[in-house]
Amino acid sequence: MKKPSFWVMAALTAVVIAGCQNQRAPAEQGVAAAESSLTTIRDAAMHYAPDQLQAVDAQLASVKDGLAKGDYKGVLAALPALNTAIGNLRDTATAKQQEADAANDKAKDAWTPMSTDVPKMVDAIQSRVDILSKSHHLPKGVTKDSLAAAKSSLDSMKSAWSDAASAATAGNFSSAVSKGQAVRDQASQIMQSLGMTSG
Repeated sequence: MKKPSFWVMAALTAVVIAGCQNQRAPAEQGVAAAESSLTTIRDAAMHYAPDQLQAVDAQLASVKDGLAKGDYKGVLAALPALNTAIGNLRDTATAKQQEADAANDKAKDAWTPMSTDVPKMVDAIQSRVDILSKSHHLPKGVTKDSLAAAKSSLDSMKSAWSDAASAATAGNFSSAVSKGQAVRDQASQIMQSLGMTSG
């Protein structure tokens, strides 16, 4: 069997190079499109599906590595799976964001009465502490320790309530209600220890 001539080898090489060049443009465009698609959902994915985003980023990095090495055929073969992963990530992040928004809307309704009730409770405790601090005789069931504990708790409650109010101002009602409920529970316990009726 004769060895193929130099010209035949050159012609075959030219065909292979042409084939690679034909795949280069769609490979580059496909990677750019995938990267752009991922960019549009990155913030939401980072917040609601960070682990899944990490996996998709690894897929994208692998495909970009193939592109840099000129493996256009491999890139084109990998793109469908990458695009599917990006689509799944978008669906997950969107669903979780909708859940979070629904929970936040529900919390907003709970915040409205809480934002009135809790400050009243804290003010009532402050007033009660002021009165008892000036009194020579504490009411039945109220000890010096419980009065001291109430005094020391007032600052922390006010600080925690300030954090809750800040969260509400920022629109994060889920966090606001969670923080506010903790203050309410603490206020209720202190009111009981001071012989008050919690509202």
